[in-house]
Amino acid sequence: MSLVGKKYPSFSAPAVVKGYEIVEDFSLEQYLGEKHVIFFFYPKDFTFVCPTELHAFQAKLEEFEKRNCAVVACSTDTEESHLAWLTTPKKKGGIEGVKYPVVADTAKTISMNFGVLGGGYKFNADTQSWSFEGNPIAFRGTFLIDKEGIVRHESINDLPLGRSVDEYLRLLDALQHVEEYGEVCPANWKEGELAMTATNEGVASYFSQN
Repeated sequence: MSLVGKKYPSFSAPAVVKGYEIVEDFSLEQYLGEKHVIFFFYPKDFTFVCPTELHAFQAKLEEFEKRNCAVVACSTDTEESHLAWLTTPKKKGGIEGVKYPVVADTAKTISMNFGVLGGGYKFNADTQSWSFEGNPIAFRGTFLIDKEGIVRHESINDLPLGRSVDEYLRLLDALQHVEEYGEVCPANWKEGELAMTATNEGVASYFSQN
């Protein structure tokens, strides 16, 4: 089920912050009332597509921060694995230089609650035991969360499909425009372009100018 329009699922989990420091009780609550959040999941540390995405978010981090938006990553790897990856040079497949928080969802509950886990636990009544069916890692889920903790956008890519970081900047710009001006943003809208009021007259005015 989609989380759009709902409060994000709260959590407290270990994370690596600033690229080198492990904290045991990281949560998104610290941003409530203060910042928008891009919260994104990736499958695994020390893989192939994943480092390109984490570096891409880091390359645009200043742009997100200009918009008062925090970027937070999450996977089902341990915080120790995150730290090792964060201290491995880029040319060796690492993500050294990434400064935003990377959350460790080792219990897989965060991924499950956000609806991005590649499988789930099933109970076998015959053996009276639980087993995991599917892939016990997260898909490439991305969530845009407003200052009130409401999910305003979500997208989920399958494992081989990398994201466009620029699209999340565009969506963030659109959300902040809506919040500030009360206008709605049409297809392919970018900051500085015409938006519209959600009325027949507004639509007519928009198309008359485009």
